[in-house]
Amino acid sequence: MQVFKFGGASVKDATGVKNIASVLQKVGYENTLIVVSAMGKTTNALEIVIKNYFENKTLLQSSLQEVKKYHNAILLDLFENESHPAFKKIATLFDELNIFLTTNKSPDYNFVYDQIIGFGELVSTTIISEYLNAINIKNNWIDVRTQIKTDSYYRRANVNWEETQNLITSKFNKNVLNITQGFLGSDSNNFTTTLGREGSDYTAAIYGYCLNAESVTIWKDVPGVLNADPRYFENAQLLNKISYREAIELAFYGASVIHPKTLQPLQGKEISLYVKSFLSPEAPGTRIGKNVSLDPIIPCFIVKKNQALISLSSLDFSYIVEENISDIFNLLHQYKMKVDVIQNSAISFSVCVDNLFNNLDKLLHHLRAKFKVTCHENVSLYTIRHYNKNAINQIEEGKTVLLKQLTQETVQVVTK
Repeated sequence: MQVFKFGGASVKDATGVKNIASVLQKVGYENTLIVVSAMGKTTNALEIVIKNYFENKTLLQSSLQEVKKYHNAILLDLFENESHPAFKKIATLFDELNIFLTTNKSPDYNFVYDQIIGFGELVSTTIISEYLNAINIKNNWIDVRTQIKTDSYYRRANVNWEETQNLITSKFNKNVLNITQGFLGSDSNNFTTTLGREGSDYTAAIYGYCLNAESVTIWKDVPGVLNADPRYFENAQLLNKISYREAIELAFYGASVIHPKTLQPLQGKEISLYVKSFLSPEAPGTRIGKNVSLDPIIPCFIVKKNQALISLSSLDFSYIVEENISDIFNLLHQYKMKVDVIQNSAISFSVCVDNLFNNLDKLLHHLRAKFKVTCHENVSLYTIRHYNKNAINQIEEGKTVLLKQLTQETVQVVTK
């Protein structure tokens, strides 16, 4: 059994849908499940629908019409005439969405978000399934909500593994090509839930685990996992192999590799994860697995922009000890700061944070009651795994280094 996941960028238009068929024909699709995200920027467009639902009802239908028009254009490019059943199926899905928008009574934003946002995946997989059937790649469309069960923590639901395993084991037909939605599940009341960040990759991993798959492949528009983000670093190189542990380390430091929650179920059953290019499907890509050495062993660069470096020292030159540090961390937690680097000495404490919730001013005001505080905003945090001297020089050149921390495998540098 193999699981393939295709993201929104791979199916942003009719050409992308046709390319999925081409990928399947080139690499084979026997004993295969395809997990697909919403098409292109559909999730963003549906978020505008949700915003208008709560804040500006006069724009609600026009924003929904934009989503319909986008998908209808793809349908018209894929199917010769509008009598094809795909048009009716998509119209029915949008009718369901409209019924929800007119009958919903819940004021809970997170609940409403999940009920609306999931139509992106339902529509994309329906179009792709119908197209594959039309070109004689016969497949079975699965509503993922009937197989992945979760709690009711809307927008970041937790999987009920036992129930999910039982449903997938009892309902899944391995003898045909199957296609289903990423990102979605359902709770005990059969309301739609979503799995949070990188939810579609996670869906692929859930199915991989429950089906005891041989492998899971995530298809992207890059040749695999690179040692650096090519937007910020020149000459990024392909990593042929990475261990689960290394991938989790890279993700922890902020690399857009694979989210750790995707790796955890695969690691449990030692299922290999591949990252490959849907533009060059026969190229080997990157393999992530157990006891796999990094290949090639080269420095891996990660940068996080727009960070804040907060430096604290005691007002009376007393030591910063456990009690002070406990107070500092309580405040960081209270103001929802994501901590990326910590460094402390006898009378000072520095922390580099991601101000995700715009609470920095409140935090600084609170800290100044107890400490002397310096804050550098809009700094960059560079992390290098498997660093060498040249790699460090490369990121420090022409910058002011505000903080530097080295361990055996990793160096982190905060620069202005």
